[in-house]
Amino acid sequence: MGGTKNFALRLLLIAVVLGAWELLVSLAGIPEYILPAPSSIFRSMYFGIVNNIYPVHFWVTLSETLLGFLVGTLLAFMLGTLVALSRRVEYFLYPFIVMFQAMPKVALAPLIIVWFGLGLTSKVINAALVAFFPLMVNTIVGLRSAEEDRINLMRSLAASRTQIFFMLQLPNALPYIFAGLEIAMIFALIGAIVAEFVGAERGLGMLIQSMNFNMDVAGQFSILLILSLLGLVLNGIVTLARRRLLFWETVNTGGETTNTSQKGDTV
Repeated sequence: MGGTKNFALRLLLIAVVLGAWELLVSLAGIPEYILPAPSSIFRSMYFGIVNNIYPVHFWVTLSETLLGFLVGTLLAFMLGTLVALSRRVEYFLYPFIVMFQAMPKVALAPLIIVWFGLGLTSKVINAALVAFFPLMVNTIVGLRSAEEDRINLMRSLAASRTQIFFMLQLPNALPYIFAGLEIAMIFALIGAIVAEFVGAERGLGMLIQSMNFNMDVAGQFSILLILSLLGLVLNGIVTLARRRLLFWETVNTGGETTNTSQKGDTV
């Protein structure tokens, strides 16, 4: 019952904000090319969907985001595991990884477009690069957070390194890994949009650029709204998977579910 009431209050707050926005634009006489009213934004969204313009570009951006997320997180997990379990690997590779992360991905995007063209590949690579670092760092922190006493105990019981990894270190690192996945998903979407800004044949980012040239501000706001909702849904999927898989993280206190994972450890 409390959850339904909170959801209703959230919807009410959104309605109040949209109403105040509409009223402000109307009373202040703000031109649409500066700040469009919500009614204009929703009208542009409606026509874009009905004319099948937005859906076509939406699926392109979504494909780029998901593929970039999968590639980037898979590589991040593997490399993060190697760095966490081997001091020698960390000594040689970690400085290169940090230097690469320090490079702004916006500056790399034009080079990626030149190397891999305007198609899907360049967008997936850019999305993967942006999503890579958060998960890699969280994987390293999570795998190294296992208590040394427990590791020594398992070694005293003749456990192999593989058994220690799968029975102790990996389960202990899962909250950190999922926290990194939540960030990586949003970063993958940002990486795909940035690459589309630089050069693309299709995608919501390319559509925003096209509308910018035509001074269609309401259309740009409508796409930004779609991207915000997409990011919210993608983040929600990862959060739902986290709650399902890491069921030991939640404790019931007074009928409410409280998440005990430490997102503050995300780097």
